[in-house]
Amino acid sequence: MRLSVKIIIITTTVAIFCGIKANCQEVNSDLVQFSGIVVSSDGDNLKPVPFTSIAVKNTHRGTTSDYYGYFSFVARKKEVVLFTSLGYKRASYTIPDTITSNRYSLIQIMTKDTIILAETVIYPWPTREQFKEAFIKLKIPDDDYLRAQKNLALMDRKERGVPYEGSPNVMDGASNYQSYMSEQYDKMYYKGQIIPNNLLNPFAWADFFKAWKEGKFKSDQ
Repeated sequence: MRLSVKIIIITTTVAIFCGIKANCQEVNSDLVQFSGIVVSSDGDNLKPVPFTSIAVKNTHRGTTSDYYGYFSFVARKKEVVLFTSLGYKRASYTIPDTITSNRYSLIQIMTKDTIILAETVIYPWPTREQFKEAFIKLKIPDDDYLRAQKNLALMDRKERGVPYEGSPNVMDGASNYQSYMSEQYDKMYYKGQIIPNNLLNPFAWADFFKAWKEGKFKSDQ
């Protein structure tokens, strides 16, 4: 009785093992080392398409071509392989089931595609409220007429000797500070000496006569 039970167990085990082995052999016969190169046609020349996304349809299996367009991965017969690359039309290839070897090579030619993107307008303001505020506070530049009026008024002030913005007669805080420091420097430099008198300076007299001829000492009245 015990011998019969052992024979049954051994027979069942052998049958299961043979079934698994046969199933594995059948599955392994469908596996193919799928390799190839992805290229594009440029006239009479073929150029590799680097970093092409290669995926088996409806699965998470696949790979990416290298810099030279080469790829290689394990796939099954009858599977559809998708090729995707930016700037090229998507391509697909079905691995034939008539392959007798466990290796298969392919040269996949990609066709260039022109992608037309929708128009995008970029504004310097994040929100409409900020745009409204900037629009209200916008300082409109002067037109040609206003600029001409300002230039004529500036020329008139120069001719009449009236101080104007940017003239040497108008001193701001920095100019006043510089004048004061210059005066203090002269005092320290000539300390214990007689400070030179510009009345005896020929260059000062030359500047005086030049300014006098230019009419800088004319009265505004």
